[in-house]
Amino acid sequence: MTSSARRSPRSIFLGPSAAVLVLAAAGCPLSDDRPSVPVPTPSAEAAAYCEALHEELPETILELERSDPSPDSELTAGWGDGAIVLRCGVPRPAKMDDPQSEGVEADGVQWMLEQPEGSGPRFTTTYRKAYVEVTLDSTYAHDITPLASFAGPVAKTVPNRL
Repeated sequence: MTSSARRSPRSIFLGPSAAVLVLAAAGCPLSDDRPSVPVPTPSAEAAAYCEALHEELPETILELERSDPSPDSELTAGWGDGAIVLRCGVPRPAKMDDPQSEGVEADGVQWMLEQPEGSGPRFTTTYRKAYVEVTLDSTYAHDITPLASFAGPVAKTVPNRL
């Protein structure tokens, strides 16, 4: 066997190890610790509204820094490592057909409230051309204050359906 044939397996083995060392030395994380959130699949029209909304979203909400979930998408955003998560372009919730469903208004934007079992509240915009969903950590179970941070951006970028 030639000496170049002997080095090939060793070179292949060292290549990935060297890449890991370079990433570690550069301070890059080796894993993605961001919360994972399902990315919606809206219509092209709704996606365009969502992309415009993404550009208008605040960097902080209630002193929580923006920390978008994975995978990266213009249809999702997050603050406080998953304490507040926004998804734009979600399907219309079936609960909107229930005349007993609860709703709230925050600075001119209407939201339907759902309380999923074992988690914090989930709010979805109503009467908009794209549905925007905001899920809050159980810390905010009785606090709709975070919705006020979304009212301006939603009103500016997602038109009323009516």
